[in-house]
Amino acid sequence: MSQFEFGRETELVGEVTRGARAVVVLPDLRQKGGLDADSRLEEGQGLARAIGIDVVDAFALPIRNVRPATLFGEGQVQKIGVAINQSDAELVIVDGALSAIQQRNLEDKLERKVIDRTGLILEIFGERAATAEGRLQVELAHLDYQAGRLVRSWTHLERQRGGFGFLGGPGETQIEADRRLIRGRMARIRRELEQVRRTRSLHRERRQRAPWPVIALVGYTNAGKSTLFNRMTGADVMAQDLLFATLDPTMRAIRLPGLDKAILSDTVGFISELPTQLVAAFRATLEEVTAADVIVHVRDIANPATSAQKIEVEEILADLGVIGEGGSLVPIIEAWNKWDLLPEEDRAMRRDLIAAGVPDRKVVPISAQTGEGVDDLVTLLSDLLTGGAQVLELALPMSEGHKLAWLHAHGEVLSETAGTDAAGAPVQRLTVRLTPREFGRYSRM
Repeated sequence: MSQFEFGRETELVGEVTRGARAVVVLPDLRQKGGLDADSRLEEGQGLARAIGIDVVDAFALPIRNVRPATLFGEGQVQKIGVAINQSDAELVIVDGALSAIQQRNLEDKLERKVIDRTGLILEIFGERAATAEGRLQVELAHLDYQAGRLVRSWTHLERQRGGFGFLGGPGETQIEADRRLIRGRMARIRRELEQVRRTRSLHRERRQRAPWPVIALVGYTNAGKSTLFNRMTGADVMAQDLLFATLDPTMRAIRLPGLDKAILSDTVGFISELPTQLVAAFRATLEEVTAADVIVHVRDIANPATSAQKIEVEEILADLGVIGEGGSLVPIIEAWNKWDLLPEEDRAMRRDLIAAGVPDRKVVPISAQTGEGVDDLVTLLSDLLTGGAQVLELALPMSEGHKLAWLHAHGEVLSETAGTDAAGAPVQRLTVRLTPREFGRYSRM
């Protein structure tokens, strides 16, 4: 990710070093719904570890009244100070949103670097972005985050009368200059991303004209999407026990029973309280989900917070317009991953729930790591994508060999014989099964 030096810029994004000793502090605002405090604290530590930070202490602090200056109360700030001194930490990670003033004041009081959740996630995304589009998206999000925090960079300059006209001050002039640099760079990145969006849109239209259905894997980060993607495609996409192990979307062709070809798409993992800058920046990537024929929601069913994670994912899908008030606009299958990690009694209980039809959509228990249940998922996808297929009796003139080849490639030819039509001309008679999508494509031919 590109770094910019604006005067005495001291922004923390891009400056967190691997191996740094850190204390993770969760401001517990006691919000209703979502992950509980323990799960959120564990997730915050996972984010820190994902970028190589050594978490030496982690705790939650209840916030009854938000302090505009520091977020935490005076006693809580002192508790954080004691923790970092005892553990010899050099970094404080606040697993929540901090304003520029709160971040600066905490750094002054604690005499340590302080970074919030948004800054930490930007660190991870900046390190993991592999494609040109991904790097542009991360840089745009980084600049958007940085633009509102320039005041932190210029507190050393006095805003006093001086210079020509006795108006303004040197700090104010430099801040405005930096803001213009940032705004200019953001405008250039947006133009480049707009070109990427147009290219992606053309590719999407080309896929829609082709008869190949698209299957999108979505889910909370570290749910096992990339492992499942590798299992189904034979690819070697990075899959590790890390939050945001993969960032850039990947597509591969797969074969399904009854289908010559389908496209499987692995998308970026979702997470609670995803920074708004990243949601906006990665909207073009996530739009691939809206164009899918089927969505496979991969859930870490062995995670105690799996229900809360499901809610977070579906809220993002709703923001993208995939789920409306009347339900999902795209068929969704839930793949309950890491089934092999559940105790047998939990498996039995969840099997009973599936049998009783308690889940509001089709569910397949799987283990992407061992392969258990993956064949059942493939069969369900095939049935869903070929559902409503119709059997047609066709008689094709021998001169239309391209249609005959197309039917063999994209339909299921049940029988084929040579014959003649009423005028005695040679024809090829076929009995072929086509899905509604394939039939529409054939009709346009």
